[in-house]
Amino acid sequence: MNVRWPVLVLCLLAGSAHAQGFAGLGTTADGFAIPQRGTALSFPRDHGPHPKYRIEWWYLTATLQGEDGRDYGIQWTLFRSSLAPRDGQGWETPQLWMAHAALTTPDAHYLDERLARGGIGQAGVSIAPFHAYIDNWEMQGHEGSGISDLTLSASGPEFAYDLTLKAAGPLVLHGDGGYSVKSAAGQASYYYSQPHYEGRGTITLPEGEIAVSGLGWLDREWSSQPLASDQTGWDWFSLSFDSGARMMGFRLRDDMSGYTSATWIAPDGNTSALPDGALKLTPLAASSVAGREVPTRWRVELPARDLDVTVSALNPQSWMDTSFPYWEGPVTVSGSHMGRGYLEMTGY
Repeated sequence: MNVRWPVLVLCLLAGSAHAQGFAGLGTTADGFAIPQRGTALSFPRDHGPHPKYRIEWWYLTATLQGEDGRDYGIQWTLFRSSLAPRDGQGWETPQLWMAHAALTTPDAHYLDERLARGGIGQAGVSIAPFHAYIDNWEMQGHEGSGISDLTLSASGPEFAYDLTLKAAGPLVLHGDGGYSVKSAAGQASYYYSQPHYEGRGTITLPEGEIAVSGLGWLDREWSSQPLASDQTGWDWFSLSFDSGARMMGFRLRDDMSGYTSATWIAPDGNTSALPDGALKLTPLAASSVAGREVPTRWRVELPARDLDVTVSALNPQSWMDTSFPYWEGPVTVSGSHMGRGYLEMTGY
């Protein structure tokens, strides 16, 4: 796009990471709605936007295997951020949109970023049928299918992907029925996932087009103050095991031991929420990435589920050099469980 002013606005919203949580997500939520425990999520309504909340995202990652025998990963993310707790039409809307797309190979990491003002048709999300988009990047559902059947596309200067994703299991509500606590002080978000996608399609690299297939995972989250002011970043894991089980887990870092949460997803889709302290995350090795040291090999333990694995980055240089820089990339899992997944790390 040609209109670059949203970069300035988004950076102003970020403020100081250490004073307001990572990317300003610990700032006060004056006037915005606050998640409440006991609120039932409703679908398909909650697949759509929530303009009374300050921030939300539609976040899809996929671990893929190519017909060439190599492993790949893709990311497609649409963020909505509001300047005021209201909606509006056309240029009167306070909604800002930002999107990231990435394609990761064992030896390269391609990415692009898009920015848009809401209300003018350049970006948005609709429910029936589901459609999330910014410019020509699209996550498109089909009439009556909600988000269980999607097509996904994005492209950048040196990459592109087009995938079809079909869910083979139910939605997963994290925390207490989708109310996901993020700190000892009680900050929270609404958070659910569709972690059961099976996907196939094509990726395009500088050397050409490759047919791929694999597993996808969509995260949906919205809040107005999801972090405490002293939380400076997070380490987030979505892991799919060869057994058919899955796990989502994160640690929000602060000056103390941090705050953890995890969801164990059985092969039949049944879930168990694990409280703060149940998940143990230990960095094992770091890589020099974009002038900083970033942990790219981890020990992940969940004793309640006999999980003790090593999680290793497919490509340690999976740095997202975007308006808010962070690390995001596919990982391999070995140890008590074998599998694949995605790792996101912010605030390094």
